[in-house]
Amino acid sequence: MDNVEDYDYNLPEELIADFPVKDRSSSRMLTLNRITGKTEIKPFNTIVDLIKPGDCIVINNTRVLKARFYGLKEGNGAKIEAMLISPIPESDKKWNCFIKPGKRVKKGTRVRLLNDNNTDKEQWYTVIDKKKDGTFVIEIEAGDVDSVFQKFGNIPLPPYIKRRSKLSDEVRYQTVYSKHPGAVAAPTAGLHFTEEILEQLHKKGVKKAELTLHVGAGTFQPVNVKNLKDHVMHSEEFFLSEEAADIINNTHRNGGRIFAVGTTSTRVLETNADENGAVKSGYGWTDIFIHPPKKPKVVDCLLTNFHLPKSTLIMLVSAFATRERILTAYKIAIENRMRFYSYGDCMLII
Repeated sequence: MDNVEDYDYNLPEELIADFPVKDRSSSRMLTLNRITGKTEIKPFNTIVDLIKPGDCIVINNTRVLKARFYGLKEGNGAKIEAMLISPIPESDKKWNCFIKPGKRVKKGTRVRLLNDNNTDKEQWYTVIDKKKDGTFVIEIEAGDVDSVFQKFGNIPLPPYIKRRSKLSDEVRYQTVYSKHPGAVAAPTAGLHFTEEILEQLHKKGVKKAELTLHVGAGTFQPVNVKNLKDHVMHSEEFFLSEEAADIINNTHRNGGRIFAVGTTSTRVLETNADENGAVKSGYGWTDIFIHPPKKPKVVDCLLTNFHLPKSTLIMLVSAFATRERILTAYKIAIENRMRFYSYGDCMLII
């Protein structure tokens, strides 16, 4: 189970969802019983029937930044694309980022940002550092950085979606409960929820706890080692309030189950768990790497989208129901032409 190749599978390219379904809750959901291995494919909105009064759903309320910028290099007008990763501490103008093509971009390079209509005042950023790991640090030349994001930024769709973002992605690549800007990728398991489904769960007596984990570009980072023990996980910033921790711990004390919406919620809960499965509040960065034979301490049930082969996320999911059962479920999903990845269908491990 420590061999990365053990988490591989073949996916027909046409099953990668380039666009979301028309209505959020009309996606399909594969349910997997983690004990018996039994699977069933249902409409997502039937999740209301599967979560009981007294259970608790845990959601990640991060909001995706418009973190992809297109521009022209000063001097020769070469096209440059920058994908912001994370802000430099104590400066909202300086950001770590990927740049492509990056080979000819040097320290001191200035880039003029482009937007769809090019009617706004010229806006520039300067490359102030080129790191050994291939990433860059840029400084945005503006007084109001938020305005730059709104006017020039683009929703950073994942690399497997082979199209530029559209205006509709600014709504559909956000959860309906997103609040706190800071992510460069969506917590995609939450994309299926509507306000109506959340209200139905509330009326049923299901608790809700919110946390924040700002999903980083490292979520798409490939595992480039043969053995899992050699993989270095990326870090992501999180915050779990005292109120949310109390709701979660009281749910368990009262015999309820914790339903984590997504791997991001799971990472926060398992990072802040003690040996008995109680969680504590706090702020920090997590680089937790969950994979078999590790078992979750807090999360009883997991709602998650389908993940890339040999990714840390499919490894995390495998910790809930064994690698063999997860890969069998993926095979069933493929046979039934379910939609994969960020804008795709989902799986509920219960």
